Amino acid sequence: MLSRKGIIPEDYLLTRLAENVQKPVFRAKQRKARFVRKNGACNVAHTNIREQGRFLQDVFTTLVDLKWLHTLIIFTMCYLCSWLLFGMVWWLTAFAHGDLDQRGDDFVPCVTDIHSFSSAFLFSIEVQVTIGFGGRMVTEECVSAIIILIVQNILGLIINAIMLGCIFMKTAQANRRAETLIFSKHAVISVRNNRLCFMIRIGDLRKSMIISATVRMQVCRRTTTDEGEVVPLDQIDIHMDNPVGTNGVFLVSPLIICHVIDKASPLYEMSPIDLQQDDLEVIVVLEGVVETTGITTQARTSYLSEEILWGQRFVPTVSEEDGTYAVDYSKFGNTVTVPTPFCSAKKVDDTGGIIQFKLKEGAPTRATVRKRRATTRRTRMDTS
Repeated sequence: MLSRKGIIPEDYLLTRLAENVQKPVFRAKQRKARFVRKNGACNVAHTNIREQGRFLQDVFTTLVDLKWLHTLIIFTMCYLCSWLLFGMVWWLTAFAHGDLDQRGDDFVPCVTDIHSFSSAFLFSIEVQVTIGFGGRMVTEECVSAIIILIVQNILGLIINAIMLGCIFMKTAQANRRAETLIFSKHAVISVRNNRLCFMIRIGDLRKSMIISATVRMQVCRRTTTDEGEVVPLDQIDIHMDNPVGTNGVFLVSPLIICHVIDKASPLYEMSPIDLQQDDLEVIVVLEGVVETTGITTQARTSYLSEEILWGQRFVPTVSEEDGTYAVDYSKFGNTVTVPTPFCSAKKVDDTGGIIQFKLKEGAPTRATVRKRRATTRRTRMDTS
């Protein structure tokens, strides 16, 4: 199997890879810790939980959430302890009936060929895993042996259902599918359709689709209410520019998710300098149903202020070749510089929009050019 490093370009980031954050350009103060890491893991530590018994009320989910080592240890111990327990029960049954003593040919034991605890333990394994080598079997002599046989079979089926179901759920967890859902390493802010927009790029490396895929974005920041209450992690939803009117996407090829920075946006009053100096984190959540398994999966990432590039836009990755649309993932995270107002969207709107802003910004430039041309002409005339 090819290594992941060899087949995945370094220009974009998988949701489960270690984060590789570019060093910030502006660093006026110490940054706060990430709420969601680049690989999608939530940077939250739960402490001082006094009601630990609540985890035992949902044993199956607790087993699935455990590490693989702990799960395998519990898996082994469940079977081994049940075999030892019923091995002891079978040995006590044989001891009480006198099967361990040497009797004549006319003596009928509860279980044939049990002479010690070792043979009782082997018979317990044969009963629970339904091997049945044929040397040992239950007779009609003891009703208690028949009841023990029924109880062990039922308990063995319960253990099989829980343990095998737990192993299956751990191997088919939805976060494994999220490994191939990718996000661009950086977000960009530039002009799109004469509006300042916040944009990221998402993609799926597999051919099997994510059904009913939706994308949600939130701004996580420290805020203070009008009453003076400090909210350390205030999560504010930001809407995306989707003509359908929903957050649903058709994720067949890489898509650029766009958020228009308008009056309802938390980025409305932020200039590039304000953005770099603010403890801002944009969280992106991609969620959908896996086509092959029907399990809901979710991939997450986040962008800090220094990971948001102002005045950049993503380069195209899709091209048509021989009647087929080809996706070049080597360009997935590539950006180019485009003319963008170096101010907040609020200031642009106060000026009259992008078009009026360009006209006002371009007037001094043309006047300066005319002054330079006039000065050059006077210099030439004086020289001549």
